Amino acid sequence: MSPEAGSAAAQLWRQYGEDAVVIAVLRAAEVAAMGDLEALNHWDEVREILTAMAAPEGPSN
Repeated sequence: MSPEAGSAAAQLWRQYGEDAVVIAVLRAAEVAAMGDLEALNHWDEVREILTAMAAPEGPSN
């Protein structure tokens, strides 16, 4: 995980909670449409981090 992606993920999580995953997906789509592969890789990494953060900690009882 790059420090930049971790920082972006943390900031989005604080601001949007679980909806941060959707924000990261939208940003990835925007930069993909512009053909910016470096930015796309960044936002894909941010999305992966946020997805892990949103995952339940285990089965609920």
